[in-house]
Amino acid sequence: MGERPSGMADGWAGGALEAVLGRVAVTLAEVGPRFPLSADPGTGTWTTTRRGSWTGGFWAGLLWLRARYTGDPAHRTAAEACTARLADWADADTATRGLILWYGTALATGSAPSDPLRARAAHACLTAFDPELGLVPWGSAFGGPRLLARADGAPGLVPLLASAGPRGREAAAAHLHRHLELCVGNDGRLAPAWRHDPATGWHPLAEPAPGWSRGRAWLLLAVADALTGPGGAVACPDHLRATATRLGAPEPEPTADEAHPARTPHSPPPATPLVPPADESHPDGPLDTSAAAITAVALLKLATQPGQEACARRAEAVLHRLATAHLTGTGTASGTASEAASEAASETASETGEAPTIGAPVPPPGMLLHGCHDAATGTAVQHELIWGDFFLALGLAALTGVVDPREA
Repeated sequence: MGERPSGMADGWAGGALEAVLGRVAVTLAEVGPRFPLSADPGTGTWTTTRRGSWTGGFWAGLLWLRARYTGDPAHRTAAEACTARLADWADADTATRGLILWYGTALATGSAPSDPLRARAAHACLTAFDPELGLVPWGSAFGGPRLLARADGAPGLVPLLASAGPRGREAAAAHLHRHLELCVGNDGRLAPAWRHDPATGWHPLAEPAPGWSRGRAWLLLAVADALTGPGGAVACPDHLRATATRLGAPEPEPTADEAHPARTPHSPPPATPLVPPADESHPDGPLDTSAAAITAVALLKLATQPGQEACARRAEAVLHRLATAHLTGTGTASGTASEAASEAASETASETGEAPTIGAPVPPPGMLLHGCHDAATGTAVQHELIWGDFFLALGLAALTGVVDPREA
């Protein structure tokens, strides 16, 4: 395990981690061999998928994190069984194989079924790398045009490709560079999705919108992975650090051997709230706690680099806010997620003239609420999201020394 940044206390973080992992047991009993996607904020009932879609690796990753935490052989068996159900995705035409098969296997150290699956997926993605486009295309597995570059096609795929040997590291660097070149403006503004036309080149898409906060979080995570993965940075560290700053990470402090440390020539974006709105251009819209959790893990990875103490402090602040204001059943602050939901219901009732429901169901403990799957379509905009749970648990596990944040 890596050394934890100074100031990280086990008290609130340990309690929150136990709550999230306790929720894993309840979820497993409910979903069985299916994959959880999003859960109703009032009842905790999960919407599930048969094959896991792009989120299946986060459920497997949560099971592996629980197995690491408890050391229970039965928990390891459950994690291996879930990971085995992801095998068909290794050959699917989608850049989200990074999300599925990196996060679904990275914590599975020494697992007989998981290690070969990760290696198979890495080489399949390397085969899919298009040298003319400089990336692994978004793909056709979920329908729509194949030749896309999206912000969520970078995280996971960078470390997965880099695990495939020297050619894989070259492809990982090119894949990340192309996504950053397209998606991140010099002023920190995002264009998170692009379509390639063989005749006219790359063109930005309207959806996901430029203000998509999870797009920013995904790109920051990909940059952090490229800086801190096994074998060292897959691209120029100075460029990656400057890009992380443009994406909202605190600017690094000078190190002892850097008389003139690299600085981004452009101002970083304005300070963002600890839990951002799902669409940064609509600050009064729904929040997205899953974007905050992803960001916190990215910052913890960056905090393992020299001069990045500010990233550690920001990550701890984000995770503390999630644990005390958006996680059900922790009892650590007056603004827990269940109370926030009750307050929202009361406000709605006063506006509509309707009386609040007496005896409404109380959400189960360990739910990270106020995640927003898709604000544009109104899909699961106040819900528990499986990827939000995973990244919250991973961040808390890093704070408490259960894992090194660079492991996944």
